Amino acid sequence: MRDELLSIIEKNSRIDFSELAVLLGVSEEDVLKELESLEKEGVICGYHTLINWEKTSIEKVMALIEVKVTPQRGRGFDNIAERIYNYPEVKAVYLISGGYDLLVILEEKTLKEIAGFVSDKLSTLDSVLSTATHFILKKYKDHGTVLNKESKDEREVITP
Repeated sequence: MRDELLSIIEKNSRIDFSELAVLLGVSEEDVLKELESLEKEGVICGYHTLINWEKTSIEKVMALIEVKVTPQRGRGFDNIAERIYNYPEVKAVYLISGGYDLLVILEEKTLKEIAGFVSDKLSTLDSVLSTATHFILKKYKDHGTVLNKESKDEREVITP
């Protein structure tokens, strides 16, 4: 039940408990207990809403920043990653393979704010050797959801 429950709520965290119970073939009480257990264990870390900001009046700029760092003895990349993810403007930090060590996802109102974060905060950290910033120009798909899907008018044209 656990794996199936996780798969369902990953796609739709707003699904009704009663609907979950039916889909899983268990009682609502069993669903609630399992969700509570998953939250306590840290398997479920939060519930989020995916917003297509392009369809709002709110301006946002998103950047992917590759960061090359010097790992610390005995702690590897954990300390520097923690220092970075504690900045409130940082949306995510990942340890990655390749030419860089960390991928930092940042969201701000302007390109200037992102540039300021990189130059004033990120690049000044002791362990940071170099950075490369990439700006997101358009999102096509995010968290498994296709954004900006244009619907086609499939109505039949009727002429007199």
